[in-house]
Amino acid sequence: MLDLQTRVATLQRPKLLARAARFGLDEYRREVHLRRILQCERLPRHGAALMQLLDLEAESNALRQAKTGDYRPSHHVEILIAILGEAQLMRATALRLV
Repeated sequence: MLDLQTRVATLQRPKLLARAARFGLDEYRREVHLRRILQCERLPRHGAALMQLLDLEAESNALRQAKTGDYRPSHHVEILIAILGEAQLMRATALRLV
């Protein structure tokens, strides 16, 4: 099983989705965005949040590939932004512990 950082690093999506997520990363606010995406009161730790986000992203990507009417590109980008944001925060937290 791949560790979370490797899973994030090897995530391959269309360039337009990836670019949109990178543009949105500077505006990512965990308390606001993660709470809305995960629909939770208490925010999970970075690793747990990343696992949930990766599952949600896989579902969103499956809808994209199936070309269903249920696919929402904006929601997919929000999830990708949160994944990048949580991975960045998790790396920063790990560096502080060293």
